[in-house]
Amino acid sequence: MPQGLEAAGGEELIALGAHAVKPGRRAVSFEADMACLYRLHLQARLPFHLLRQVARFPCQGREDLYEGIRQALDWERWLHPSMTFRVDVTGTAPGLNHSHFTALQVKNALVDAQRDLWGERSSIDLADPDLSLHLHLGHGEAQLSLDGSGSSLHRRGYRAAMGAAPLKENLAAGLIRLTGWDGSQPIVDPCCGSGVLLIEAALTALQQAPGLKHHFALESWADFQPELWDKEVNRARQRRRGDLTLPLLLGIEANPTIADQARANVAAAGLSGVIQICTGRFSDQPLPDGPGVLVCNPPYGQRIGDEAELKELYRELGNYAKTKAPGWRLWLLSGNRNLTGALRLKAEQRIPVSNGGIDCRWLRYEIR
Repeated sequence: MPQGLEAAGGEELIALGAHAVKPGRRAVSFEADMACLYRLHLQARLPFHLLRQVARFPCQGREDLYEGIRQALDWERWLHPSMTFRVDVTGTAPGLNHSHFTALQVKNALVDAQRDLWGERSSIDLADPDLSLHLHLGHGEAQLSLDGSGSSLHRRGYRAAMGAAPLKENLAAGLIRLTGWDGSQPIVDPCCGSGVLLIEAALTALQQAPGLKHHFALESWADFQPELWDKEVNRARQRRRGDLTLPLLLGIEANPTIADQARANVAAAGLSGVIQICTGRFSDQPLPDGPGVLVCNPPYGQRIGDEAELKELYRELGNYAKTKAPGWRLWLLSGNRNLTGALRLKAEQRIPVSNGGIDCRWLRYEIR
């Protein structure tokens, strides 16, 4: 889960049927039956991965880990030598302080079990394994989980074209959720880049499940239930609104090449008739009478942009909001306090979030 969106992520999981939801740091724990777990993979917008815990055992070192892994699952059923696998590790235990070394111990336990059963072993596949395992060590115990997601869930499949500092799709979806935008008002991004904030806003308003084009690792699980899966796939498809009519969704981008990339992403998401991308300066673009929502992820000066030049951009953004958007609300993702001061606006709300490891604030301004 993107850091700062744990509470929002928990709310999303509850809405989709999860129970015992507890937000943590960059993670949310929950309980779910198999139908709900399938539903979360298809419909949840905020997680990077969804993990299913299958074993938990005391672990004070290498021997405990080796024996615990061998006993964790019926490996004869779950990991035939014809299958590939990968292991990801977080946390530490005595003598297990490096994730790569710990993952190697897990691999050794698994392939030894396979050799005992079949006299042969699986191969490792880091890119597209048949079985993806996740081990977490901490507080004297090990937790082994299956990763049903495969590749990260933030990859929606519409985004072949990305700018220099892309905002991940699940973070964009979470930021839109935090604005409370419900699809009833215009939403405009004056520095739209690759268009991801507007695309995620539109997909949310249209209730289009983000996972329908995703290939999931859970389809290779030993207890995969095809009929139940198909039921949840159909349920996700039926949620999408047939009516594509929404208020104005407008992205403005000064760089013609990046504007073209945004249009390509919009088209790939099936939203060409929903989102408009305008090439040019936002200061030249009129806005309809309020209320409405401005969303913006301008450069911070860390990955792209010179800070002195960016102060002028922020000053223009502040002037644009005050002169063109009275009655609107501005939400701006800031990774540089010096720059947001140039807006000459007072933030009503500051929500801490992390964007690619950069400590940011999702700022709300009421334009009066």
